[in-house]
Amino acid sequence: MTDNAVTAHTAPTSITLLGTGTMGTALARAWLAAGHAVTVWNRTPARAEALAAEGATVAASAAAAVAANRLVIVCLLDDASVGEALEGADLTGRDIVNLTTGTPAEGRARAAWAEERGARFADGGIMAVPPMIGDPASGAFVFYSGSAELVEEHRATLAVPAGVNFVGRDAGFAALHDVALLSGMYGMLGGVAHAFALIRGQDIAPKELAPLLQGWLNAMSSLVHVAAERLESGDFTTDVVSSLAMQAGGIGTFTRTAEEMGVSTELLTPYFDLMRRRVESGHGDEDNAGVIDLLRVRGA
Repeated sequence: MTDNAVTAHTAPTSITLLGTGTMGTALARAWLAAGHAVTVWNRTPARAEALAAEGATVAASAAAAVAANRLVIVCLLDDASVGEALEGADLTGRDIVNLTTGTPAEGRARAAWAEERGARFADGGIMAVPPMIGDPASGAFVFYSGSAELVEEHRATLAVPAGVNFVGRDAGFAALHDVALLSGMYGMLGGVAHAFALIRGQDIAPKELAPLLQGWLNAMSSLVHVAAERLESGDFTTDVVSSLAMQAGGIGTFTRTAEEMGVSTELLTPYFDLMRRRVESGHGDEDNAGVIDLLRVRGA
């Protein structure tokens, strides 16, 4: 369940924020605007000066910033930079919330690392770009995983910049959810790129195609739920509307059209290859959900 941004009646909390890049600055400004006391640190001190002018306290070192408050938010470049920033700090009794983009394995390892040093830990995956932060109407939210107690205690504070969506005690689940959603986005953008490439140089304005393309993608979005149901039930053939065999039979139309338009098929070919493999293995009566298991590496 995702919470909306905190209400004006929430008591302000003192926060430490490590990292004042574009996202970190947006987070800090959201908390400052909500009346929270924010101590910030950045490896390049000049990048924290603007926040100092807006009321933030700038710490001389990461260790000093961590010592200033129990709740410590980390938003740095990568997992290695998180380790470097926190290495010399006393984490005993601290609540560490890591909003640095990473992998599931890095989230789990960092959780164990923090807990060994006496801290509670939650990992986070931010589903937003900086302009969305602090705007309840933007739909921004953050996946959290790890210490449920930490997230629940600080839920109102964490909800100030973006909604809170706790996805489990496995500290790797926030990163896994983050990358799963972004992977879907990039797959969609690949299809969008191919669609626009087809009409380039033709008497079709991109702005004319855009609403048609968006409407079609919206209409097809329900297939996400169909795939989920099939994966959970193991039934890939009931109520199939468009069989994989029929779809695979039409691949040539897509490749020939691309050739006629002078467009590479490199964004579509990998998926088409999976469709063909599934059909050739005797599953032509299924729909597209069956190709998902072809992506899993043997033994994974």
